[in-house]
Amino acid sequence: MSEEKQEPTKKRHFFKDTPLEWKWMLYDVGNSAFTLLASVILPIYFSALAGQSGVDATDASTIWSFTASAITLSLAVLSPILGTFSDYRGFKRPLFFLTAILGILGCFLFAVPMPYIAFLIVFVFAKIFYSVSLVFYDSMLSDVTSLEKADDISSKGYAFGYIGSCIPFLISILLIVVLPLDASISMPIAFAINALWWLGFTIPLALSYKQKHYVEREKHALRNNFSRLFHVLGKKKAIPNRKGIILFLLAFFFYIDGVYSIIDMATSFGTALGFDRTQLILALLVTQVVAFPAAIAYGKLAKKIPSDILIFVGILAYTAIGLFAIFLTQVWQFWILAVGVGLFQGGVQSLSRSYFSKIIPAEESGCLFGILDIFGKGASFVGTMLFGIVTHFTDNVNLGVIPIASLFVVGILFFVLAAKENRRFDFQKAKEEQIEE
Repeated sequence: MSEEKQEPTKKRHFFKDTPLEWKWMLYDVGNSAFTLLASVILPIYFSALAGQSGVDATDASTIWSFTASAITLSLAVLSPILGTFSDYRGFKRPLFFLTAILGILGCFLFAVPMPYIAFLIVFVFAKIFYSVSLVFYDSMLSDVTSLEKADDISSKGYAFGYIGSCIPFLISILLIVVLPLDASISMPIAFAINALWWLGFTIPLALSYKQKHYVEREKHALRNNFSRLFHVLGKKKAIPNRKGIILFLLAFFFYIDGVYSIIDMATSFGTALGFDRTQLILALLVTQVVAFPAAIAYGKLAKKIPSDILIFVGILAYTAIGLFAIFLTQVWQFWILAVGVGLFQGGVQSLSRSYFSKIIPAEESGCLFGILDIFGKGASFVGTMLFGIVTHFTDNVNLGVIPIASLFVVGILFFVLAAKENRRFDFQKAKEEQIEE
């Protein structure tokens, strides 16, 4: 049910979004610092720790990919269960804040000296809570903004996340690479800075967010929670566009696999190829800078071009990026790859988030975003696992990209079917009827 009707949204200037919309968008700025840390610095740091124990770069890359797969498999179980709980009245904000704080604590713990196995355990802890907090965060979109602004607000969130995360990242690089500090001093400081940055952008949203759409608490909430989770897609009245949603979930499973796998494995991939780590870091920083205007442009284009067409273009571009990576052997090629990812990464992710929020019942958003997370994290599990297996048996990281590129192709096929089905359904009318009820 909805606590209140959404007021008609007046046209606003770029910098005149509501305070709550800004606080929601700025959480992307905070958590994206951890995203960049986990995709760039942590794999390099782990490779160095593993090297001290006699593990070579290729084996370290394989271990990292298997760890990423174990995390995503765990999230495929946890996210929908906790997401469904968050739909109960008054649950979403405390669950969001708790998981975000635990993820931030894990980020702080990276500063403690430890062997590489212990480091992996802390990484699993931090990454799981970080990821679950995003399930709650994404499901807040229908509460913080209107249907007509969802694409724009979602895109701005990713955009400011990309550019904002560069600040703690550059400070970290300054401490680790430029200043004459011992790694035992610079690394802990860098981890603490990223954790504090994340915390600073978490508190405003946690204090201001109000859950407008919810399911009333039940006497046997725990037992009924699982019932809701397993039957939500079977409720024709609650979800009249089940076929379109299911087709989208299948498409998302395949195409987001490549997006997440490329994000998770990019630095590890380049390191295994023997590229200079400084150039790798700078190239991935360029990805963040390019992604900032590209993501905003996607949000603006969505006002004139249907978002399903824009998502399709992004998936097609990612397919080309995956094929390009198979033949990547030079550093300059990695730079091209970094720019290509930056151009389409934010658009695919942000519009997928807002597109999904527009085709689902708002009061079931936690449950359904949790289910979406199953498909997203499940796909990432498949991608990183296949990358690790192929790399291990062929001793060639380039060949490890082949299954990732192939999954993009399957994703395109399902997305075409999903878009065709969803275009037959009037989302705007359904939302208005839902709000009136």
